[in-house]
Amino acid sequence: MIETEFNERAEGVLADVVLRLEASGIDCDCEFKGEGVLELEFDDGSKIILNRHAPAREIWIAAKSGGYHFRFDGDHWVNTRDGEEFFAALSRCVSEQSGTSVALAVPN
Repeated sequence: MIETEFNERAEGVLADVVLRLEASGIDCDCEFKGEGVLELEFDDGSKIILNRHAPAREIWIAAKSGGYHFRFDGDHWVNTRDGEEFFAALSRCVSEQSGTSVALAVPN
């Protein structure tokens, strides 16, 4: 994937994150912190940082539970370690940090 295609796809994912969080009703602040960086802040002050990493063509999540790297497989963004889908992983991280069960993934 060329860099411009990656950037377009990654920016689309970050925008989709905001839309899905708003639709879920979860109480968190979403703020873009520069090009390709999205910060989610929860009531307790904890944060999840999402960013695109163009050199590796990956989207990264930094959460309390750890750091996760996702690469596009042609259909979905999947964790480079265990194959977990991006929105499933983000749902888990948001649920853990917010204390509220959240489902951001689109059911199959």
